[in-house]
This record gives sequence, structure tokens and C-alpha cells, in this order.
Amino acid sequence: MAKQPKLKKSGLKPEDKVIMHSCYEARKEKYKDKVWTVKSEPWDLCGSEVVLLEGFNGGFATEYLKKVEG
Repeated sequence: MAKQPKLKKSGLKPEDKVIMHSCYEARKEKYKDKVWTVKSEPWDLCGSEVVLLEGFNGGFATEYLKKVEG
């Protein structure tokens, strides 16, 4: 069996504030510059690290999220 590549850990955790970047959703007017609250611990979904965001249906890939400080 082939060895799976290690996921890059985002370090995100519940209650963190994030914005979307460099993805389809980030270009949509209703999501542009929206601050989201992470509501789950990250998990692996088909080789991508994902989290749940408050008010967004389904998991969202952490590689397209940037933590907002403050």
C-alpha cells in the first residue's frame, strides 16, 4: 500500500476567525471579505484538511482560509 502524504496542518481550531482566499467562493460578492467562525476541529476529507464554518454548509478546505488576528 502506498504511503499517504502528510497533510499540512492549518492549526485552526473552533472559535478561530477566518476569511476565504484564492478560491471560487472568495470571489463571490456575498462572501468577499466575510469573516467566518470555525466551528469544528480540522479533519481529513479525501486528502484535504477541512473544517466546518458557522453559516456555511459542508466542510471547507483549510488551504483556502486565512486566520484573522484580533
